[in-house]
Amino acid sequence: MAYLKAERNESWREDLRKSLKNKERMNISRVKMQELDAEYRSHSYDEVNLGLTLEQALTEAKRCLDCPDPACMTGCPVGVNIPQFIKYIECNEILAAAKTLKATSALPAVCGRVCPQEKQCENKCIRLKMNSEAVAIGYLERFAADYERESGSFSIPGLAEKNGIKIAVIGSGPAGLSFAGEMAKYGYEVTVFEALHEIGGVLKYGIPEFRLPNDIVDVEIGNLQKMGVQFVTNCIVGKTISQEDLHKEGFKGIFIASGAGLPNFMDIPGENLAGVLSANEYLTRINLMGANREETDTPVFFGKKVAVIGGGNTAMDSVRTARRLGAEKAMIVYRRSEEEMPARIEEIKHAKEEGILFMNLNNPIQYTGNEKGRIKQMVVQKMKLGEPDASGRRKPVEIPGATETIDVDLVVVAIGVSPNPLVPSAFSGLNVSKWGTIIVNQDSLQTDLPEVYAGGDIVRGGATVILAMGDGRKAAAAMHETIQNQANNHN
Repeated sequence: MAYLKAERNESWREDLRKSLKNKERMNISRVKMQELDAEYRSHSYDEVNLGLTLEQALTEAKRCLDCPDPACMTGCPVGVNIPQFIKYIECNEILAAAKTLKATSALPAVCGRVCPQEKQCENKCIRLKMNSEAVAIGYLERFAADYERESGSFSIPGLAEKNGIKIAVIGSGPAGLSFAGEMAKYGYEVTVFEALHEIGGVLKYGIPEFRLPNDIVDVEIGNLQKMGVQFVTNCIVGKTISQEDLHKEGFKGIFIASGAGLPNFMDIPGENLAGVLSANEYLTRINLMGANREETDTPVFFGKKVAVIGGGNTAMDSVRTARRLGAEKAMIVYRRSEEEMPARIEEIKHAKEEGILFMNLNNPIQYTGNEKGRIKQMVVQKMKLGEPDASGRRKPVEIPGATETIDVDLVVVAIGVSPNPLVPSAFSGLNVSKWGTIIVNQDSLQTDLPEVYAGGDIVRGGATVILAMGDGRKAAAAMHETIQNQANNHN
C-alpha cells in the first residue's frame, strides 16, 4: 500500500515544490463542495455536504504552498501534521494521508465535518495574507478519512506493548474518545464508561445526522475498539458505580470527560409551559432516541410554528431539525446581530437556504399559554447593539417599549449548557468552580486528586469538539508521563 513506502523526507518535498511553482499554486481557486438541494434536504436527514471527488481533492491539495513554518498546525488543537497529509493527497497517496491524520486525531472523519476549521487551522493559512482563500483543510481531512473507510482499508497508529495498567474514562464524547485513543497507543488497558445506551456522547445525541451521520461516528469508535479500547454503556459513575468501585477494580488513572449536559434557561415568565424545552432534550429525543421515527415510542412535539432561542451551532441544529420535522415556520430568535452569531458561517448559510427565518436583535421576555397549559405565544423585546462587552461582541441593549407578540407552538431554548454535577460530586475532594466545572492544572489537566484528570466541557463549559479532543490528547500525555515517572522512581 502507498503508506508503506519509505518515509517522505525533505528532498521528496523539495521535488514536490519544484513540480509546481507557488505562482501556479496561487492561481488555483478553492474547491466548492457539492451539497444536496436545499428544498430536498429540508425534508430529509441525508447528509447535506457530499464531500470531494478524488479529482477535486487532488486539485485542492495543490493549493498548499508547503510553508517552511506551517502556521496552520498552530491552529489545530490536536496537532495534525497538516502539510504532510495534504502533500500525500497531492501525490494521490490517500491512505498515507489518512494514516497521518490518525497519528494525532482519533476522529478525523468527524473533525472533517464539524470542526470550525475557518476559525482554527484555515484561519492561520498563509494564503489569507496574500488576499486568497485558505486551503480547504477541513474538506481534505474529511476526504482522506472517508476514502480510507470507503476503500475497505484500515490502519491504526503504532501501539506500544501492553503494560497491564488499567485506565478509566468517564464519558464517551470527543474528549473521552481522544484520551482513550492516546492511552491505547501508550499501551494501557483503557475502559470507557458511558451513561447512555450508545457510545459517542454529544457526537450522537447533540449533532443531527444531516451534519454528522451516526455511521461515521460508529466507524471511528470501531477503530478505537480495534486498538483495544473497551466500552461499557448504561453505566453512570456516581450511581451505577462509584469512585471506590473504580479503585477496587484496579484502575490506576481516571479521566473525567462527562461533558456539559445540564441545559441553561432564561428564567422568564411562562418558561415552564408545555412546549418549551431545552435544545439538549429536543435533540437527544430525536438524534439518539429516534423520536422522529414512527416505530419508536419516544415522544416529541414536532410543532408548526417553532422558535429556537440562540445563535450557536446547537441553535442551528435545532431549527434545521424542526424544519425537517414539518415546521411551516421555523425561526431563530437571537438577541444580537448575525455578525455576532457564534455559529459556523456554513451552518447559517445552510439554514437560510432551507427556509429558516432569522429574527436577530430580538430577545424573548415572556411566553403565554392556552387553557391547557401549552405555549401559544412568545413576547420578544427588540434590541440594538451597544458597546462591545468582555467577549469583544457588541452588547445587546433593549429598545424601550419595542416589543412584539408572535404565535408559536414550540420553543427550543439553545443558550448554552452547564456541567452536570453528578460526576464531580461523586469524587470526594475534587475542586469544582462556582459554575460547576472541574478545576484542573492548565498544563496537565490534572485535578487536586493526583490520579484523576479532566477535560472537555466538564472543564471548559460548552466548547467545540476539537477543543475537547485537544484536552484528551494533552491529558493522556500528562498522565502517561506521571505514571512513567512513578514507575521509574519505584524502580
